[in-house]
Amino acid sequence: MKRCPTCQRTFTDESLSFCTEDGTPLTPVQDDEITRVAANSRDQDWSTPAYQPPRNIQPPPKQSRNAPWILVIIVAVVLGIVVGVIALFLLVPRMASRRQAANRPTANTNLSPAPSPSVNAEPPKNENSNLGHEESQPPADKDQVLEDLTAIENDWTVANVNADKAKLEQILGDDFVGAGPDGRVLGKVEYIDTIQRESEIEKWEFEDLQLTLRGERATLSGKVRYELTDGQQLLNFTDRFVWRDGRWQATSSEVTAAK
Repeated sequence: MKRCPTCQRTFTDESLSFCTEDGTPLTPVQDDEITRVAANSRDQDWSTPAYQPPRNIQPPPKQSRNAPWILVIIVAVVLGIVVGVIALFLLVPRMASRRQAANRPTANTNLSPAPSPSVNAEPPKNENSNLGHEESQPPADKDQVLEDLTAIENDWTVANVNADKAKLEQILGDDFVGAGPDGRVLGKVEYIDTIQRESEIEKWEFEDLQLTLRGERATLSGKVRYELTDGQQLLNFTDRFVWRDGRWQATSSEVTAAK
């Protein structure tokens, strides 16, 4: 048995060390005192409440300081996605139009880019050019045919430079088919419809010309070197002609980049 020195209450629970009323440390009770207490307990009605350990009180959860920043980050990410989608819808049509413009065939002797009309004047025409021939039979002199076809090549290039569609109608046959360096194949109508003036070429020169003549058909091959505003361009070409109505007309053209 134990007793509280302050309130003089006694406790039989040996596990208690402090008074349940005032928290004073308990002291052991001697045997003779136990006898007296037992006697007094018969005279007095003690109703000592059972000890109940204090309950653990959980503090309220603390509010996270990072919550506002997390909300701001989420809003910023959503806005970034929306802006990116809008920019994508605006840029895709522009990129598609630029690609179509880049894929347009450029005109030259073999569908290559043409210069500005003011830089290169039309070369003097040969009096014996095939455009002036009125004979019903094709010429058989290879030197004369080479001279005539070279003049046509110059006229052809000038027409490409100036986008002179009327001149191209005269030079090209109705069955004309041309393949440019980009691999695109164009007929006469599409070739003339898509021709545009160009300003990159300052002048040009034909090299290594070779003529194959078989009656009313002739093939002229060689290289053409273009002096551009920002460099040079060298192309291989093979042009085929046929004698019709007293003059040479181009029926095909093949152009590739020279290595």
